[in-house]
Amino acid sequence: MHGKYKTLLDIVRIVRGNTLAEFAVVSALMATLAATAAPKLSALSETAKAEKSKNELDKLLTQARTFYQKTQDEEGRGRFPGQEKFDRPVGNYGTQYISLAQALAAQTDVADDLENFTSYTSNLGAKWRSVFGISNTTAPLPGGAFVTNDIHYSTGAIDGSQEGTDEWLELFGNSTLFSTYQDGHFIYVVVPGGGSGDNSFPPVLYVADLENPGDFNRTFEP
Repeated sequence: MHGKYKTLLDIVRIVRGNTLAEFAVVSALMATLAATAAPKLSALSETAKAEKSKNELDKLLTQARTFYQKTQDEEGRGRFPGQEKFDRPVGNYGTQYISLAQALAAQTDVADDLENFTSYTSNLGAKWRSVFGISNTTAPLPGGAFVTNDIHYSTGAIDGSQEGTDEWLELFGNSTLFSTYQDGHFIYVVVPGGGSGDNSFPPVLYVADLENPGDFNRTFEP
């Protein structure tokens, strides 16, 4: 009886020893897998953020297209949110009563600046305007950014426009789109249109995510 009891203890010891060893091996494997997977999961997370940002920019363009078509029907010439008229700029690219050559040069300036506009702290932000407002509690402007709000100026002609922020908010039913990035914020500029009759040309809209406007931007030219 004593021999059988001793044998049973030996078996338990062996089983316990193997179980602990297996547990140690499994733990080590799990730690290795976790360390290997962490960078991939992080990359997937960043990819998801980027796709979300681009999708929101596409939504801005969709609503801007609707706004342009509506104002074209009601005002005779289409414009974008924040424009007092089709030939007024929003932001610091182009001027009122612009020529086609000047408009094309301004578009080139936007494209060139976007190549260097890779951080929310860039002073290039001073040329851009906030889509939903720099003090919007849902999507506030990150500290250290230079972006400002659009300001409405009376034109003395067709003057049904408001500040750009108000017109964007109306387009989205007073709901704010926000970037998934900590330093993100949606911004825009409009290079004005000009001319008349057969020589007319439309304004061009640019929207971007302030996290990295160079990587996250969209353009709409009617």
